[in-house]
Amino acid sequence: MVDERLTARQAEALRLELEELEGPRRTEVVAAIKKAREFGDLSENFEYHAAKNEQGLLEARIRTLRGRLDHAEIVEEASGEEVGIGSVVEIADEGGETMTVELSAVGGSGTVSPTSPLGSALLGRKPGETVKVQAPRGAWSATIRSIK
Repeated sequence: MVDERLTARQAEALRLELEELEGPRRTEVVAAIKKAREFGDLSENFEYHAAKNEQGLLEARIRTLRGRLDHAEIVEEASGEEVGIGSVVEIADEGGETMTVELSAVGGSGTVSPTSPLGSALLGRKPGETVKVQAPRGAWSATIRSIK
């Protein structure tokens, strides 16, 4: 199962997304299906099939969000002294390349799951520490430059 440890801020972001999907987005999809039905023969009606597909994707996302929120463990926001859920961490690899990531089970651009190879290597560590990341494509090291 996916790691469901979330900060209050991360849980609120999921709740807001769920509200948007269950409210305005669901209403839009239902209206699109209704309009597409008016075009006639449903067996060859591209608009109808596209709207039904969108409805299926929307309902799947709603179920996923509900499940995640129902099973979430709300944890304290990371202090900044050590890497925790919600920490924004700047790291540098062996070649000096820097990367900034947020430890988050929510996902999205710039985030790393706490259960991923990088996330699990960073959890509980402090600035200045070097971690060894056991990734599927091979092991590598990174030094923690800062935690926000």
